[in-house]
Amino acid sequence: MASEKEIKEIYENRMNILEDLTNNVQEIQEQVLEEILKRNAGTEYLSRFFPSGEADNQSFKTIVPIITYEDIKPYIDRIANGETSPILLAYRIIQFLLSTGTSGGQPKLIPMTAESFEKRMSDLLLSDLVTRKCFSGSDEGKSLYLYFIKPEMETPSGLKASFFTTFYFKTESFKNGLAKFLTSPIDTILCLDNKQSMFCQLLTGLLQRDEVVRFGSTFASVLARTIKFLEDYWRELCSNIRTGYLSDWIIDPGCKNAMSLILTRPNRELADSIQQICEDKSWEGIIVKLWPKIKYIHCIITGSMSQYVSLLEFYGGGIPFVSPIYNSSESSFGINLKPVSKPFDVSYTFLPNTAYFEFLPVGKDGEGKAQETWTDDEPVGLANVKLGRYYEVVVTTLAGLYRYTVGDVLKVTGFYNKSPQFQFVERRNVVLSIDVDKTTEEDLSKAIMKAKLILEPLGIMLTTYSSYADTSLTPGRYVLFWELKMKGSNDLPKLDAKIMEQCCCMVEESFDFTYKSHRKGGAISALELRVVKHGTFDELMDFYVSKGVSVAQYKPPSCLKSEEAVKILNSGMVGKFFSPKTMF
Repeated sequence: MASEKEIKEIYENRMNILEDLTNNVQEIQEQVLEEILKRNAGTEYLSRFFPSGEADNQSFKTIVPIITYEDIKPYIDRIANGETSPILLAYRIIQFLLSTGTSGGQPKLIPMTAESFEKRMSDLLLSDLVTRKCFSGSDEGKSLYLYFIKPEMETPSGLKASFFTTFYFKTESFKNGLAKFLTSPIDTILCLDNKQSMFCQLLTGLLQRDEVVRFGSTFASVLARTIKFLEDYWRELCSNIRTGYLSDWIIDPGCKNAMSLILTRPNRELADSIQQICEDKSWEGIIVKLWPKIKYIHCIITGSMSQYVSLLEFYGGGIPFVSPIYNSSESSFGINLKPVSKPFDVSYTFLPNTAYFEFLPVGKDGEGKAQETWTDDEPVGLANVKLGRYYEVVVTTLAGLYRYTVGDVLKVTGFYNKSPQFQFVERRNVVLSIDVDKTTEEDLSKAIMKAKLILEPLGIMLTTYSSYADTSLTPGRYVLFWELKMKGSNDLPKLDAKIMEQCCCMVEESFDFTYKSHRKGGAISALELRVVKHGTFDELMDFYVSKGVSVAQYKPPSCLKSEEAVKILNSGMVGKFFSPKTMF
């Protein structure tokens, strides 16, 4: 482990680099684009626009179109199928990354090069240093980070395709870096059985509870899942600790071998302490009770993950959250330079050396809602965005993406030197749609956050939600699925029809003018709220994991498109409620 002096020197060196990057945004961005074009202007894709094989920055911005994945998919498919000519990029692809988004029901394949991987690692290191600097003593202990992998796919070309985390956890960068500070042995992380992996990772975390100073995972949804798992298995975990024997159902060779080196003897005293904590009727603050030296909870908690804020605040007992970095399968974008920001105040400072960024201005209506279409304004560069404006990010990378729309809408909240800071607003897609109305992820989230305030004084917690547009009726209606529990227990709350109707009304009242006018005119039926029993959304996650989604990168869908997914939630329904037939 590095000494305090060495860590200080590394931090100061990295911060000097950060100062240089953020003070020279325009110059560095132009250099990045120039380098991309220098390397790849002769590729098949770019030579369509530059037959001479030479391209300059201005011509690129003028001639090359802004695209989506569907536009570039035929080129990527050819690479995946084994074509070796320079189709998208001149440099060797080492791997395809699987995006959490899909194309035609299949995961998107995003090329990755050794250089693009190193850039991601550089951003992760800088983010980690910034975070640790904010929390004294966080260098002295271990991290209980719950990490998981999915099996890799092999394309006809021989190139592997996997989620970024699966790739990263198998690299020497991980083994020689972050892994040394984790409570979880690498073999427990690399176990393909998520249940065995979770059990062993929690067991090692409990065995080392006095050394844990950081608790986290990739996304907040994984931590919510972790707490649910702990509720179901704490007695068995205590039994393993008390007896010194690992449960018989743990059969993965890597897990068994790793645990044999850690679970070496009975520890009745530790088991009794954990049992006493877990037997408490209320699990408020359970995280800090089990791991009392924790400094912060580390996970992405912006965007669709924001629905887990109140739940994790309850279990965290006042421990601050750190939402460290903003990235996607396509690129790394920026880091959180204010790790102590409240979850809903998090902004990410874009780093100009990771890719070339452009921003499509997104209009806002009178209620502050991002409009579905772009404005007539031309895209602007990273150095030219305006404070308070909304944009959709467009990226050009060394790994073969050219003016590619990622699909994220961002708001400029400030600047660090000359580099803008962005707050994630929403994925640019329609969440709910019934002919005459279209409601976005942001609109839905804000409406539900207002409605749940009705329940909180009653001790009722909304743990997660989803929705779908029911068009089987005429007129159609929006249907919400809520999983509720009482604070301090997993008991299903007594569902008062009047209170639940108030929640329905609050959601509808929070929607925009278009929705309200069509609802008033009878073009949309009354909103329906279906409450499901505890654990139903875990079944939904299991369904998506069975379809190939990684546990570590699972994002609960705000809107369901799959009939099978709707059936899963309907199977757990314990009550349904409606807004009044006439409103507004």
